[in-house]
Amino acid sequence: MTWLTPNTFVTFCKGMTLPAVSAVFAQADRPAVASGESSGWVWVTHDAYAAQDRESAWELARNITGFRHADRASDPDGVESVFLASTPACPCPHGQNYMVPHCPEHPFQFAYSRGGFEQTYFNLGGRRESRRSGAMADLFVRELLDARIVGRDTPYDTDPGFNADGARTVRIIAARLGLPSPPLDLGSVGARA
Repeated sequence: MTWLTPNTFVTFCKGMTLPAVSAVFAQADRPAVASGESSGWVWVTHDAYAAQDRESAWELARNITGFRHADRASDPDGVESVFLASTPACPCPHGQNYMVPHCPEHPFQFAYSRGGFEQTYFNLGGRRESRRSGAMADLFVRELLDARIVGRDTPYDTDPGFNADGARTVRIIAARLGLPSPPLDLGSVGARA
């Protein structure tokens, strides 16, 4: 995937300071490889295949928005997070048909969370965005339809490389939520989202 270093997890968080977010991940034995803040968001990245004994990175990204970490929030009512994974989508057959976490190495590639719950989550590229779940599963459906990533009129049959790595989808997510450019490399994605 060209939009993020391969085999990387990145968590963006709004409503918490960078030291607070970094501390949550460090206490869970997931210290950040890189971190930063911009546009009201803080972010931390992790090696996707680092050993984990506790919560996975996507679980932490969800749970950081809930009551368990409310005392660390600068805005307890407005904590939200975005989790992105540049790992391949899980090839497990059940992972293609059911919205359940497949295995620690293949979490959902995108999750948006508030209040301790995933509001929407799905995998990226190759039509996988059509299998969305969460309390607000269709949060991005208008943008995805407009970009012809989902729906009846998609170019997947005539152009197998269309959005193969999910970069067009990540551009839509970043634009809608106002995610900062670092650590995402959206410059390598074509101008047409």
